Amino acid sequence: MKAFTPFLPHLSGLLFGRPPRSHQTRMRAELESLQQASLGQLTGLFSKHIPAKVLAPAKNGKGSRRRLFSRYTTFWTFFAQVLTVDGSCREALRKLQAWQASEGGPMADSSTSAYCQARGRLDTDQLRALHEQVAGDVRRRTMSKPCVLGRSVKVVDGTGVSMPDTRENQAVWPQTKAQKPGCGFPFAKLVGLFDLDNGVLMDWAEGCKHDSEQTLFRRLWPRIVEGDIVLGDKAFGSYAAMASLKMQGADSLMPLHQARDFTFRQGKRIGPKDRLVTWQKPASPKPGWSKTDWQRLPETFTVRIVEIQVSQPGFRVQKYILATTLLDNSEWPPERLAKLYFRRWSIELFFRDIKTTMGMDILRCQAPEMVRKEIIMHAIVYNCIRSLMQHAATLYDVPIERISFKGCCDALRQWADAFNAHAGKPRKQKEMLEALLKIIAEDALPHRPGRSEPRVKKRRPKNYQLMTKPRHEMVVSESRRKW
Repeated sequence: MKAFTPFLPHLSGLLFGRPPRSHQTRMRAELESLQQASLGQLTGLFSKHIPAKVLAPAKNGKGSRRRLFSRYTTFWTFFAQVLTVDGSCREALRKLQAWQASEGGPMADSSTSAYCQARGRLDTDQLRALHEQVAGDVRRRTMSKPCVLGRSVKVVDGTGVSMPDTRENQAVWPQTKAQKPGCGFPFAKLVGLFDLDNGVLMDWAEGCKHDSEQTLFRRLWPRIVEGDIVLGDKAFGSYAAMASLKMQGADSLMPLHQARDFTFRQGKRIGPKDRLVTWQKPASPKPGWSKTDWQRLPETFTVRIVEIQVSQPGFRVQKYILATTLLDNSEWPPERLAKLYFRRWSIELFFRDIKTTMGMDILRCQAPEMVRKEIIMHAIVYNCIRSLMQHAATLYDVPIERISFKGCCDALRQWADAFNAHAGKPRKQKEMLEALLKIIAEDALPHRPGRSEPRVKKRRPKNYQLMTKPRHEMVVSESRRKW
């Protein structure tokens, strides 16, 4: 009986045939077969970031058993599932069965149970390590041409995702008290750190409604290195955050928080609406800070306050008051600071790509451990697509900001089957890859500087009655009953 691994037709016989005598021989044979995967498949496109040996079977213990859903197979099936429009386990399983049928091997059971159990066996720490490896690989390609004056720029912001209303999820990510029990969904708060040069999601911190964005942001500080510039909204512009980043050798540029009382009669004047002021450390530690860590912060530090006027039609804000540790007015004039800060909007687009285009806004998993794995897989796939975009941008000299993320996803989905049709033909698949990159580069977004795009909806949703009680207690009003 002919066996086969999905997305890897060259693995036929490895899982069900007679294993080599020694573990070393067996591992060498498996890795050679994994590396022979066709260039056009997902494994071929992204194998430079996720090599076969990383997901190879363990020598013994957990992950060593030979299964139809091996670690390698399960990972790439999960990867393909995140890429699909529907994103369901059923669709991923049907894709697997289609591969098996085309190879004439045994097909997996039509129930999604085995595949879901296999996803549960994936190690969370290993997935996190894979994400760091992919993010690092993509970032290294653009480190030779940093964003601003030879310095790397990081952007930070918070967002949230919802998930199925299960008891386990509610225990970890409870809904707000304003929401009646049984009527809402668990809500996870995320704070993400992106590289502005290439849009790579470097890392994220996850919490619940009780965790402030400042507390989650603090977990990401080890990802910020000396020489970086950090952009964020006013929620991240606290004394503790800006002073801590300065102690690490990084600068920050944030809007001045509305609770901080300031007038331009204060401080040392270095230009019109441009002042150097001294901030005093608050007397008591902020939530989440130990007394020891708080004492390490300087008692005072100097911040530059700049007012930026906005004359662009369509902007709802006519001026910004920015706080920054970039103190040199000659190197960082207000115009340059304004231009840099306006690029902070890019993080809203990055989150839109992950949450809306890739469907992470509403997760599917029923248990907290799987919810976290689902988030990690979305991050891995997102960065892999960013890698493809970066490749196309470099090859055809197109700014990566002009390349459509959704267009890249759509092209990747549609070209996968065409690549697989030429399995075993490396030259043909290389030609197809070059054609794919050209199409991705040609699908450039129009250049619309200063375009006004208000957040409104034109299409009205259907006027269904709102759920105000658990479903088994809910009674539809007479006016809503049409039959």
